[in-house]
Amino acid sequence: MELAYYSDYAVRLVNTEEPARNKDSLTSVEAVRELFGVNRQAARRATDADVTRFRSVRARLRAVFEAADGGDETLAVDLLNSLLLEFPVSPQISGHDLRDEDGKPDWHMHLADHPSNATAGYAAIAAMGLAFHLTSYGVDRLGLCEAAPCRNAYLDTSTNRSRRYCSDRCATRANVAAYRARKRLETERAADTGRSAETAQVTTDHSDR
Repeated sequence: MELAYYSDYAVRLVNTEEPARNKDSLTSVEAVRELFGVNRQAARRATDADVTRFRSVRARLRAVFEAADGGDETLAVDLLNSLLLEFPVSPQISGHDLRDEDGKPDWHMHLADHPSNATAGYAAIAAMGLAFHLTSYGVDRLGLCEAAPCRNAYLDTSTNRSRRYCSDRCATRANVAAYRARKRLETERAADTGRSAETAQVTTDHSDR
């Protein structure tokens, strides 16, 4: 499992809440366990107490994305560093049961956590993954969706740093909204032009009398 994979842990957790829509899917221990994905062993450590703890970590991770999205690189790094200090990990070389074409272990970097609870384990992996992404690609690659009211977090991996939305669905919705706004403006301008022409004609008619 490559280190880049772990950055998605942060995105998944942050996006369990949509503040602008007053939605929160992180309401049960089952929801917490789903966040671990294929890491079933770690998921089994989760208890009801982790729901509140996960929400606290979520707020801190969202603050990192908000700072990055707002252009405050120093704040984003400081917030992330505080998470790294509180939730440390131990990088290890792992092969698990993966084998290459020659039957040799597929060695790769793995983040081993030593948590006191499920939240600590998840937070350690999420923070380290996000830190890896930030230092590899830049703070400006951490973004929040521009398609209001979404504001979901995303990691920009585009070649030209052009990503603005968390998904194709939000991009389409934003483009449709922008198109409709342009059409409304064009209609209003045409109406104003028509009214101006009528006013000018009336003025001309009066002056000719």
